[in-house]
Amino acid sequence: MAVAFFDLDRTLIDCNSGRLWMQSEWKQGRIGLRTVAWGTYWLTKYHLGYSGGLEEAYLQGVKSLTGQCENDIERQTHDWFHREVAHRLRRGALSVLAAHRQKGDRIVLATSASIYEARCAAKTWEMELGVSTSFVVEEGRFSGDVDEWAFGPHKWTAAQRWMEREGESLEEAYFYTDSKTDVPLMERVGYPVAVHPDRKLRQIALQRGWPIQMWDD
Repeated sequence: MAVAFFDLDRTLIDCNSGRLWMQSEWKQGRIGLRTVAWGTYWLTKYHLGYSGGLEEAYLQGVKSLTGQCENDIERQTHDWFHREVAHRLRRGALSVLAAHRQKGDRIVLATSASIYEARCAAKTWEMELGVSTSFVVEEGRFSGDVDEWAFGPHKWTAAQRWMEREGESLEEAYFYTDSKTDVPLMERVGYPVAVHPDRKLRQIALQRGWPIQMWDD
């Protein structure tokens, strides 16, 4: 039995869910076009493999939640996920998940998305929630700070902590992802797999002999 980590955006699903979230918030009048443009800029950079500056940009977004009720955001995220995201699962993802289940492997989500979205995804596709971005909550309301980061090098350190708590080994783990920003974790698992990789990850995968899979073909 091994651990199989799966990234969410552009790996299990065929899009960046952060962009879907911003569009939904804009349609409902909770954010303006300037915020949408700013968020789209950073999401595009992240998809192209640039994580520099993203931490500060993400933190600015989190600060906008200051004082809001956690239960409200969790409820909004649940409704949005099942309306906008759940049907975006890649066609080939189900067979890969099923193959790991048949072997008895632990299927674990490792995403930079919020813990609220990650909970929805994990429950929908019967996965364990391993790594996600969580926020500081005080007396049921957001403080405006991040509790745990989960992108780039932060993802592999968070995955390592999870593995240590669970008594598992990264050297025997799988990791499926699309992004060059996830290379720090890919380098530390025994079985890295590039799924619909971005240009930079494709180059790295070809150089290192990592498998490349296209789940929509």
